[in-house]
Amino acid sequence: MGTSKEIEGAEKLSVLMARQPIYTKSQDVAAFELLFRDPDGNFIEGLKDKDATLGVLLGTYSSISQGGQVQNLPCFLKVTDSFLLDNDMPELPRHAFVIEILGHSKFTPAFIERIKSLANDGYRLALADYDPRDPRFGAVLNIVHVLKLDIQKLGLKNVQTLAQKLKPFQLELLADKVETQEEFRICLEMGFEKYMGYFLSKPEPVRGKKLSGNKVLLIQLLTELQRPSATAESVEEIALNDPALTYRILRVVNSAAFNLRKEITSLSHAIALLGMEQIRRWVMLFLANNDEDKPDDLTRNMLQRGRMCELLAEMAGREEPINHFIVGLLSQLDVMLDIDMKELMDQVPLRQDIKDALISREGSYGEILQEVEHYERGEFEHLRKLLDRQFYEVAYRHSMSWATQVMQAMQESA
Repeated sequence: MGTSKEIEGAEKLSVLMARQPIYTKSQDVAAFELLFRDPDGNFIEGLKDKDATLGVLLGTYSSISQGGQVQNLPCFLKVTDSFLLDNDMPELPRHAFVIEILGHSKFTPAFIERIKSLANDGYRLALADYDPRDPRFGAVLNIVHVLKLDIQKLGLKNVQTLAQKLKPFQLELLADKVETQEEFRICLEMGFEKYMGYFLSKPEPVRGKKLSGNKVLLIQLLTELQRPSATAESVEEIALNDPALTYRILRVVNSAAFNLRKEITSLSHAIALLGMEQIRRWVMLFLANNDEDKPDDLTRNMLQRGRMCELLAEMAGREEPINHFIVGLLSQLDVMLDIDMKELMDQVPLRQDIKDALISREGSYGEILQEVEHYERGEFEHLRKLLDRQFYEVAYRHSMSWATQVMQAMQESA
C-alpha cells in the first residue's frame, strides 16, 4: 500500500480537479465531466501551456476499469469564450475530449464560426445550460452534438415536450442533475441517451431488509478481526466456511495494487505478512463489494472515497487513518444494499464513533468524510482546507488510480 509519502513526492498541479461520471442507459460510465478550478476560480485558463496537466487529464482522469480491463473514456471539458477564441488554445486529442460550451457564452459571429470550425475538424461539442426560451441557442443547435438538459431547472413536466421538439436536430440528449432513481427511470422512458447526477448515490431502502449470507460471513470475520485475542488461525477458521470468498480476497491482496514480492497463499499467511489491520481493510472492501444488482461505478466510488479519506487523515496527522478508510468505504453501503444507514449500523459490528460518522458525519471521521464528499462534487469552495490545496488533488488522483487497480483485480477474480 502506498502512504502519504507517495503523495508528498508526487507532481503537483496548479488546479483543483475532480470528475463526475456520465452514464449510459444501463448505468455504465460512458465519459467523465471534469470539474476544474484554478487558484483564481476560473475553469480552464490554467490549462494553457501546461503539458503536465494535459497528461494527467489523458491518463488518470480518463482512466477506468470495466469488466477487468482498464480503458480511457472521453472527458467533457467546460471551456470559456476566451479559451476557445484564443489562438493559443492547445491541440486537444479529438478522441479524448468533448468540448463543452457554456450557456452564458456570447454567441457572436466569430464564436459561431469558431465552433463550426472545431466541429468540422472532428471535435465533438456539447452545449450546457440550454434554455428553450432564449433565442440565442437557435444559432448553435445545428452545430453541437450533445445537449445537456438540466431537468431540475427545466422541470420534468416540461422536458418531455422539449425532447420531442428537439428531435429534428438529431442531438444526443444528456439528462443533467438526475438526483433520484425515479427521475432516472422517467428520463429513461423519455429516450435520453446519457445521464449525469447523483442518483446512484441515493439509497432506495427496502424496509426490513437483512444482510445476505455472504455478508453475514464477512461480518463474522470482521467481528473476529476486532477481538484483541484474535489470531491468524481463528480468522482463517471462519473464512474457510466460504472457500470461494477466501480465494477472491487472496486474489485481490496479491494484485499489483499491493506490490507484494511473493504470492500469498492463505489468509493466515496474509495476516502474517500484512497484519490484522490490512486484512480488516479487505474484509470491509468485500463487505462493500457489489453482489447486488448495482452498477460497478458505485463500488468504484466507495473504494476511491475510502482511500482518499485515509490519505487526507494520514497527511493531516489524524489518528487511525485506517478507520477513516473504513468510514469512506462504507459511507455508501446503504446505497449498495438498499438498507437505511441507521438500520444497517444496527446490523454491523462497528465502533460507535465510526457509526456516528456514517450516520451523522460526526467527529474526525465525519469531518474527513465530508471534506472528501465536497471534493468529489467539485464543491471546492466548501473545503475546510485541512491541508495545502495541492495535496487534495494529488490525493484524489492517487485514489482514482488505486481504485482502478483494485477494481481490475476484483473483476478478474470474480
